[in-house]
Amino acid sequence: MSTAVDVVVIGAGPAGLSAALNLVRARREVVLIDGGRPRNAATLASHGFLSRDGISPLELRKLGREEVAAYPGATVVDRVPVTAVERDGDVLIVRAQPRGGEAVEWRAGAVVIATGLTEVMPSLPSLRAFYGTALHSCMACDGYEYADRPIALIGETDDLAEQALLLSSWSRDLIVFTNAVGVVSAADEERLAALGVRVERRAVADIAGDRSGMTGVQLADGEVIARDGGFLRPRYATGLEYLQALAPETDAGGLLVVDAEGRTAVPGLYAAGDATPPGPQQLIVAAGAGARTASAVHRDLLRAALDG
Repeated sequence: MSTAVDVVVIGAGPAGLSAALNLVRARREVVLIDGGRPRNAATLASHGFLSRDGISPLELRKLGREEVAAYPGATVVDRVPVTAVERDGDVLIVRAQPRGGEAVEWRAGAVVIATGLTEVMPSLPSLRAFYGTALHSCMACDGYEYADRPIALIGETDDLAEQALLLSSWSRDLIVFTNAVGVVSAADEERLAALGVRVERRAVADIAGDRSGMTGVQLADGEVIARDGGFLRPRYATGLEYLQALAPETDAGGLLVVDAEGRTAVPGLYAAGDATPPGPQQLIVAAGAGARTASAVHRDLLRAALDG
């Protein structure tokens, strides 16, 4: 089954919802494909979104979907994995495979990628039990709630010192756990120590806690260091294999390279949100990027129609 539309938006987080809403209000026929697996699904409350501070991320997505779906030009497709985006002349073909159903495709003048990122966390047995309640990945989103409390920063990346410096603006009762993998130079450790921030280089075994919440970080040698909560520095995966046929330009981290308005170097292909540099963004920033990209898509489609 093949359907012709103006735009397909892949991803229904803040960037994709914002792009779809603005495009359908521009009287475009829009298909919004929601994969149903948001990165922040475990988070109980999101912060920093004007007029929605403290709202559940899932509720924010629900409200956005309802707003988009209310327009007659919008079609919202739920939990349908995209398998490929290919070119046929001036048209982009988006192929998808519903679970347990027949393959479908849409032919569009433009495609907006807003699928975000997948977090790859340190391998700790109890991490997921506390993720979203006591452990978080967005400092700007959740740092305020941990002001002046004993917290942890756990990661295996080479930017832990920079992240710790940012986190210290909320609490200096902070310990950086490298899990014997993450990189913190001796010079950076000295700078952090001047702020009262400690670096713990021993391997981490697990997160300690019970039903009341997180109580500490358990090291591989058995010691438990008391912490109320903290932040994770995950690695990220883009999951953009379905764009292989178009071969869009990506940076060293696999993020889609775009111009200031969300255009990739592939004609008709746009991107907004976490899948573009610099990567993970606050919800309100991603929503703004989606709106900006929608404007570019609409203008580009108008010009293409005039050029005929």
